[in-house]
Amino acid sequence: MTIRPLGDKVVVKPSESDDKSAGGILLPDTAKTKPTEGTVIAAGNGRVLDNGERHALTVKVGDLVVYSKYGGTEFKLNGETVIILAEDQIYAIK
Repeated sequence: MTIRPLGDKVVVKPSESDDKSAGGILLPDTAKTKPTEGTVIAAGNGRVLDNGERHALTVKVGDLVVYSKYGGTEFKLNGETVIILAEDQIYAIK
């Protein structure tokens, strides 16, 4: 299944979170921190401005991005958890 986000929306596959603490202790799922970076796997065409022109997105498929910790909506795509975000919830490209 493929996905095509609309407007200024971007689909991000979160990076894997660490299974161990800095001291080497294995962490249960409840203690793991929510990832704040991932790879863009799909991007919309951009936002339509008031004058009717389309503003292209800054990010593109394949970019590694840093995004809002609690932003976006998580869902399953082909059995994997992905997040759909508005472009303004992305803070940086790595």
